[in-house]
Amino acid sequence: MIEPDFEILHEDRQILVINKPFGLLTQAPEGIDNLEARIRRFLIAREEKPGGCYLGIPHRLDRPSTGVMIFAKNVRAAQRISRQFEHRFTRKTYWALVEGSVEETDEAIWEDYMRKVKGEARSVICSPMHPQAREAVLRYKIVRRLTSASCGDVTWLEIELETGRTHQIRLQSSTREHPILGDAQYGSTTSFGPQHEDVRLRAIALHARSLELEHPMTKEALSFEAPIGDAWREFGVKEEALV
Repeated sequence: MIEPDFEILHEDRQILVINKPFGLLTQAPEGIDNLEARIRRFLIAREEKPGGCYLGIPHRLDRPSTGVMIFAKNVRAAQRISRQFEHRFTRKTYWALVEGSVEETDEAIWEDYMRKVKGEARSVICSPMHPQAREAVLRYKIVRRLTSASCGDVTWLEIELETGRTHQIRLQSSTREHPILGDAQYGSTTSFGPQHEDVRLRAIALHARSLELEHPMTKEALSFEAPIGDAWREFGVKEEALV
């Protein structure tokens, strides 16, 4: 039996839902390991389709992050799922561990303007008057305030994005002096997860915890949750404590 080299959360004739591992690009040019290529190899081998297979990718996650992702197995499903993302009919919840104790209220909104840096894989806060400025809005609530022997105070946040900008959560948290653990690109000084020599293969404490949407064919309301990895538990995160 063919075994996938990724975690499957759900599969039917139209969709495949997985828990993305850290350090893996969603898509990449040929010759670079990526999630799309892994899924295609698995489906082609399992279904014995040497001619290839269709795989629609309606959304993405950053390379160092983890969590729930949905893929479409035919064109019609891909179009309908993409439409849900485009019109914000989906609900995505993220978990993040950030450095320090977030001293704002237990629930709040962060609002900024940001832009991508030309030619670089990063974003920066900017004036709303900048020609490339895009509004960035997220809502968060504090799940727990934790203490780590390695870095002191840590805050566990649950986040919902109202806008989906490049590196939005990473940038907005770091700008407030609460970078995501392990995210050295945005100022974190705390290690998170296995410390590979290649920094591109390292994890950050940003996890797409859940995804809610409508099944593209049956219209059934779907809800998926992706379990956290061992690195989270090392900082005192326990999913069972939320039950």
